[in-house]
Amino acid sequence: MVSTNNLKNGMTLKIDGQLWRVEYFQHVKPGKGGAFVRTTLKGVQSGKTVDRTFRAGEDLDQAILTRRTLQFLYRDGEQFVFMDPEHFEQSYVPAEALGEAPQWVKEGDSLELVFYEDAVIDVNVPPNVTLTVTATEPGFQGDRVGGATKPATLETGAVVQVPLFIDEGESIKVDTRSGAYLSRA
Repeated sequence: MVSTNNLKNGMTLKIDGQLWRVEYFQHVKPGKGGAFVRTTLKGVQSGKTVDRTFRAGEDLDQAILTRRTLQFLYRDGEQFVFMDPEHFEQSYVPAEALGEAPQWVKEGDSLELVFYEDAVIDVNVPPNVTLTVTATEPGFQGDRVGGATKPATLETGAVVQVPLFIDEGESIKVDTRSGAYLSRA
């Protein structure tokens, strides 16, 4: 339990059976009436943002999250198998818990997974990754219009827009937040 007087940005709370991260909070003491705390909360699983107001001193459930860096081993049907590099124990994570992360991760990569009560609720992917282009159309001499792009399939199956000079077999850097091509690797 945590008092609303002790809230901090980034703290995770369990409210009505759902996990919420405190994005913003403000203690308000009006001239008339009791003090209250105005908050902006973001749903950990849903990503939805809501504004809630609590009485000052009200107790809320604090969710204790565990962050562990695990190595991705392989995909087993609809589940992904990760290994703890320290204890060598394997964890099976359902695809829906990883969100968009699988399109940027290849076997052997390490990811930071966020656990709540032994269930993965979030995954932290590096801001950019280096992947190899497995399929793309060739760029022809004369196709040098400024800013022209073409689709390229990467080794993880993701499709990104790349400049015309990128060929199959080349390694490129990709921004995992937007899916945009950054540079050759």
